[in-house]
Amino acid sequence: MRRIRKSREIDPDEIMLDSSNIPNFDRDQFEGRIEKSISRMSLYLLGGTFAAIAIIFIVQAVDMQIVHGDEYMNRSERNMLRPVPIFAGRGVITDRNGIELAWNAPADMVANIGSPTSTDLESLVSTREYATSTGLSHILGYVQYPSKDNNGFYYREDFQGVAGSEKYFDEQLKGVSGSRLVEVDARGKIVSENIVRPPSQGQSVALSIDSRVQSALYKNIRDIATRVGFSGGAGVVIDVNTGEVLAMTSYPEYSSQVMSDRDDQKVIRAELNNPALPFLNRAVDGLYTPGSIVKPYIALGVLSEGIIDPNTIIHTTGSISIPNPYDDTKSTIFRDWKNLGSLDLRHAIAMSSDVYFYTVGGGYKDEKGLGILNIDKYLRMFGFGTTTLDGVDSVLFGKAGTIPTPEWKKATFGESWYIGDTYHTAIGQYGFQVTLMQIIRGVAAVANYGKLLTPTILKDATPHIESTVPIAKKNFDIVHEGMRLSTQIGTSVALNVPYVKIAGKSGTAELGVSKDKVNSWITGFWPYDAPKYAFVVMLERGSVHNLIGAAAAMREQLDWMNENTPEYFR
Repeated sequence: MRRIRKSREIDPDEIMLDSSNIPNFDRDQFEGRIEKSISRMSLYLLGGTFAAIAIIFIVQAVDMQIVHGDEYMNRSERNMLRPVPIFAGRGVITDRNGIELAWNAPADMVANIGSPTSTDLESLVSTREYATSTGLSHILGYVQYPSKDNNGFYYREDFQGVAGSEKYFDEQLKGVSGSRLVEVDARGKIVSENIVRPPSQGQSVALSIDSRVQSALYKNIRDIATRVGFSGGAGVVIDVNTGEVLAMTSYPEYSSQVMSDRDDQKVIRAELNNPALPFLNRAVDGLYTPGSIVKPYIALGVLSEGIIDPNTIIHTTGSISIPNPYDDTKSTIFRDWKNLGSLDLRHAIAMSSDVYFYTVGGGYKDEKGLGILNIDKYLRMFGFGTTTLDGVDSVLFGKAGTIPTPEWKKATFGESWYIGDTYHTAIGQYGFQVTLMQIIRGVAAVANYGKLLTPTILKDATPHIESTVPIAKKNFDIVHEGMRLSTQIGTSVALNVPYVKIAGKSGTAELGVSKDKVNSWITGFWPYDAPKYAFVVMLERGSVHNLIGAAAAMREQLDWMNENTPEYFR
């Protein structure tokens, strides 16, 4: 069956159109082209598309204006009114003499914003400034500034203390931020603004620290450490009657200003990767073998238990030997640092005799020793092996440290306790570890006849006595005499200064298996007749062959104080 073809009518002007006459037409004027009308289907599709778009716009308009009109109106108003925080000024930190140690940069040092013609919605953030004196960074710490995300919203609207006093006293220092409501136009230009809630300035904090004494102590520790090759050091001076810390410094240190500003990332990375650990507060968080500076506490235990009369002479020969527990045919020798001859208790403290304290601490031949359990007992009376229990300034106490005991050795090494372990513990060796704050609290209790104080870094804080050590005053007097004798003829003679009477005790703690490194210690109090201040200085990991150590740093400190702050010797 033949298919019927659809055809259309040909217009007259198209009859004469053929390939031969096409070149005679003006193609640019569309001559010589066959016109074809638009189909109805195309018109229907185009009309339908426009109708659908119109319907969508109408539906959306109804939804926005009628159904959700109120919601979008409120959102629009909120876009016009933007809440912007007003950051509270952080409190000022001063030393005991009112010298500012940390403060805020004046407002005129920051770009003025907030005028009705301003287009800047930023809040005024004052910068934190720190005293340029050295030795203060660990006591002051640093802050983090208010921070915002990529959308401009603040996720931290307060300064935040990160370390030191900035962290510990953060609640007092930071104040309460306020808020202002800013009206902006479509271009984000400020039309008007009003303060909704004014900021509340943070409280100032007065520290017990004397920044002059502290900076001098830092410099003296640094100078001796760098001169003779110690890797670090720390020092503390405390009032033995109130517990107020006059100076507390740690070498090396970081920069509070650099850490707060965080502009110089190269310096910050270098400090974070520094093997000398400038962020370690050695006065609070460092654990160290104490060596002979524990002998005064052993002496107090010996006197309290009646182990020996203080005037009894013990003849030392430079060493003692006991049967080897593994081989009866051999002896184990415990050596002294020197053959010191015949000694009573006072001279044993002054000359720091190891053999004397081996004998009275662990027992030898006919002499009954104090014993490890009593050693542990009396050391804990003075705060060793623990932290403060309920002190308001617990920020000053780091780890508890270790007093070696049979239980500790069993748990740590799975081994039994031997008399040699008691000998080593009695002279501050073996696994013995302390912090400088434990030492300063202990020596302050020796100086004040048994009042174990909670150290504080707040000026005029109420003294807090944690406990009173139950030891007779006459026994403290004997130890005082031995420590005074140490500065006159003994191992602390470097502190025998003419302008104040010092009572002291030095110590050298051997480190590691090879014992080629030592911690050098000096501790004591002044004035001898009526103790007012206690001190401790430690230099970390120096050569065992050094003849200069912590005593030299403290001597330089005393000389500096006599010239610049003589009021502390009156």
